[in-house]
Amino acid sequence: QLQLVESGGGLVQPGGSLRLSCAASGFTLDYYRIGWFRQAPGKEREGVSCISRNSNTNYADSVKGRFTISRDNAKNTVYLQMNNLKPEDTAIYYCATDTGRGCRDFRPSLFGSWGQGTQVTVSS
Repeated sequence: QLQLVESGGGLVQPGGSLRLSCAASGFTLDYYRIGWFRQAPGKEREGVSCISRNSNTNYADSVKGRFTISRDNAKNTVYLQMNNLKPEDTAIYYCATDTGRGCRDFRPSLFGSWGQGTQVTVSS
């Protein structure tokens, strides 16, 4: 059974860091591009970052220079390192897979398999 499980969320002060993990089971991530997305209360789900099959990356402007996406195919896991977190980063974070090749367009509607999400709260 294809499954994605996010972990690593939590409560952090502004300026702090978290590393989110997206672990896959039942399939191999090697053949997929992976996206990280977030949804804040009352807002639409938005793309945060994407990593392609050959590890090309793309980021939303709001997180460039602060977030880093990476993949470890041996562990079948994708990570999102989040530094210098801001209150506006507060949201539920999801990972999702897609068979597309690149990450130029990583709108949520293009991704078909989703995890349950992990809560990130940035507050003092």
